[in-house]
This record gives sequence, C-alpha cells and structure tokens, in this order.
Amino acid sequence: MAQLHILKLCVGIDSVDHLRESRAAHNGPNDHSPTRHVTRMWPKREAEILAGGSLYWVIKGVVQARQTILRFDEIIGADGIRRCGIIMAPEIIETAPAPRRAFQGWRYLKGEDAPVDLPKSRASDDTLPAELATALADIGLR
Repeated sequence: MAQLHILKLCVGIDSVDHLRESRAAHNGPNDHSPTRHVTRMWPKREAEILAGGSLYWVIKGVVQARQTILRFDEIIGADGIRRCGIIMAPEIIETAPAPRRAFQGWRYLKGEDAPVDLPKSRASDDTLPAELATALADIGLR
C-alpha cells in the first residue's frame, strides 16, 4: 500500500514557530499529549493514511511542517453534526518548503509528492521568510 498523507492549510499561523507556540499555549508547554485538529469531512481513504501518514501544514502558501497522524476520532458538535478529529503526534517536524496554492478543506497527498523532512541539525537555523524559502524551493536550492 502506497503511503498517503493529508495536506491542510494552517489558517491564522504565520510560521512553524508560531504553530509550535500555538500548540504549546493550547496544550501547555510541557504537555506531550497528542494534538487534535477538527475538520468537517472524514477521509474515505482512512486505512491508507493510518498506515504511517502525516498531516502536512501549508503555512502562508508553503508546506513547511508535518505531524504524524495517529488516528481519527468522531466529534459530534453542539449542532449535532459529525466531524472528524484528526489526532496527531505532538512533534512538529519541519519539511523542505513546497509552494501550494490556496484551497478549501484538505487534500490527499501521495507519499512520493510529499516534501522531505529537514534534518534536525537545521532546527537552530534562522527561519527564512516564506517568499525567499519558496523562491529557493522553486529553483531546487532548498
């Protein structure tokens, strides 16, 4: 079975550091519990995603990070509508920047199309502005 991921816009977040800060504010700085993102649609290809897939975050028009998907939980809102809770590992893994156009909801992302993880040794590097990171990715330099 080929690996399958989910691609999702990270609305209201400006950078990977901002995503980490947001998660820490929500979960607590020392809380290493899984994180949850709720969406309206349930993936039809659930089994493929749960076989090692991740949620890839598009931040400011560029894929910049991912979180491993652990499971999907059913969430029933106060309005009685069934939603999908995407439960992810707490670790946010930075990826090579990959530009993406805006879209609504989420999209499937084939394993062979997913950006590679950045080496952990680069975690202390200065963060490039999204526009520069995108331009470098476009010409194959990052």
